[in-house]
Amino acid sequence: MLASYQYPILDFFWTMLMFFAFVIWIWLLIIVFIDIFRSPDMGGWAKALWVIFIIILPILGVLIYLIARGGGMAERRVQEAQQQQAAFDDYVKQTAGSSSADQLAKLSDLKDKGVITQAEFDSQKAKILA
Repeated sequence: MLASYQYPILDFFWTMLMFFAFVIWIWLLIIVFIDIFRSPDMGGWAKALWVIFIIILPILGVLIYLIARGGGMAERRVQEAQQQQAAFDDYVKQTAGSSSADQLAKLSDLKDKGVITQAEFDSQKAKILA
């Protein structure tokens, strides 16, 4: 009973609000720093100046960065996601390979063209079907 008298419910809500605001602030700083270092269109000096600006004047620096380069943040993230998806698709295509029917058709074409002998065809066919 004594604790509720000294710490009313509105103070509790204010504390929670400040806690969540602090968490959002930390998250925003991390996102901005990630964008600064992953940005391919900025040179090393520009990145260093942005980092120094954000460290010296954190709130103003982050707000100015979001105003100046905020639109490009989403575009860079989308471009990066597309590059990762393309790399993943290439990897899947390489590891999946072709079906055994395709490999047998290629072997048959090679045998018909005279590139491989009947014995080589039979041994490769056995490997594919095994």
